[in-house]
Amino acid sequence: MTAQPHPTACLVLADGTIFYGRGFGAEGVKTAELCFNTAMTGYQEVMTDPSYAGQIVTFTFPHIGNTGVTPEDEEGPQAQASGMVVKWDPTAPSNWRSTGTLQDWMRAQGRVGMGGVDTRRLTRMIRSLGMPHVALEYREDGQFDLEALRALAAGFAGLEGADLAKDVTTGQTYQWSDQRWAWPGGFAPSEGKGRKVVAVDYGAKRNILRCLTSAGCNVTVVPATATFEEIMAHEPEGIFLSNGPGDPAATGAYAVPMIRAVLEQTDLPVFGICLGHQMLALALGGETIKMNHGHHGVNHPVQDVETGKVEITSMNHGFAVNADTLPEGVKQTHVSLFDGTNCGLRVEGRPVFSVQHHPEASPGPQDSFYLFERFVASMDRAA
Repeated sequence: MTAQPHPTACLVLADGTIFYGRGFGAEGVKTAELCFNTAMTGYQEVMTDPSYAGQIVTFTFPHIGNTGVTPEDEEGPQAQASGMVVKWDPTAPSNWRSTGTLQDWMRAQGRVGMGGVDTRRLTRMIRSLGMPHVALEYREDGQFDLEALRALAAGFAGLEGADLAKDVTTGQTYQWSDQRWAWPGGFAPSEGKGRKVVAVDYGAKRNILRCLTSAGCNVTVVPATATFEEIMAHEPEGIFLSNGPGDPAATGAYAVPMIRAVLEQTDLPVFGICLGHQMLALALGGETIKMNHGHHGVNHPVQDVETGKVEITSMNHGFAVNADTLPEGVKQTHVSLFDGTNCGLRVEGRPVFSVQHHPEASPGPQDSFYLFERFVASMDRAA
C-alpha cells in the first residue's frame, strides 16, 4: 500500500473545527474571514479583487488552477484575498493565454493555498453558521500548533467595523485609459474623450474602470478619502462610486459627507457599484447590515423590480442595504432572487442610481453592462 503524504496545510476555525490538506503558494499563516465563491472561472480575478481584502476564499468549483495565470486577468496591482481553499490540488495549466502556474503566482503574491479539502462540507458549514474567522497555515514539514492557530482565528477582529477601503484605495489621483479586452489587440487605450467622470476608488476593479471608458467616459480616479472640493476641482460630468471591501458604515465616516455634498450641492449623475451602492444608500439615509454568508459568485439571479427582467450577475459582498430603511423618494430597483435582499436603488426624479452586483462581469455574465450605458446616457441628457 502506498503511504499517504502527510498534511502540509491546516485550516482552523475559531470554534476549533480543523480541516487538513495540502499546501501550495507561500508558506506561512493567514487569519481572515472565510467565505465561499461559486464561480467556475476567474479565480485570478477573484484573488486580485480588492473587495476580498480580509477574506480567504473557498472555491466550490473543484478545477481551480487549470487555466494557469496571466497578468491580463488581474483586477488590481496585487492579490487582496489572503488565501484560497480548494477541492483538488491545482494542476498544470492548459490554456493558450497562460503565462505561469497558480502555485507559483500564489507564492510570488505571498498568499497561502490549501488543496485536498472537502469544500462541500466547508461550504455547508458557512451557509449554516455564517462566515467564520479562521487561521490558514501552510508548512511543508506539517508541524502545526493547533491551539495557537485556534487562538489566532478567535482573535481575528472580523470585518464588522473595519474600514478596509483606506487600505486598498489608490494613493494618488490618476487618469484611466484602458478599454475592455478585445481580440486581437487586448486592452486598447481610449482617446481621452467622452464624458468626464470622477471615479472614487474604494477598491475599484480594473475591469469596472475599463467598462466606463468603453461606454464613453473619460475617467479620473481619486482616492477613497477625496473631499467634495477635490472631486469638483476636476469639473466632472458624473460621479462613479466603486466597489470595495469592509464594513460600509466604517468607510461611510468619510465617504458619506462627500456624497451628501454632491447630492445637495450639484445635479450631477451618480452611479454606484457594490460598496459604492452601500455608500450611496447611507448618504441617502439608509442603513446596512452584515449578511450571514454573503453573495460571492457569478450565477446570482437579480430581478429588476420595475421591468420584471431577471439578470444573471456577478456578486461579491458580505454586507447589504436594508431596503426597509430607504427613505421616501428612494426606490428599490433590484432584488436578489436567492434571498430577497436589496440589489439596487434610484432617487426619484434624479440621475442617481446604484446596484449591489458587479455589472462589469469579470468574471461572469455580461447581462448588466447596460448600466454603464445608462450612466453615460444620463450625462448626455444633463449636458
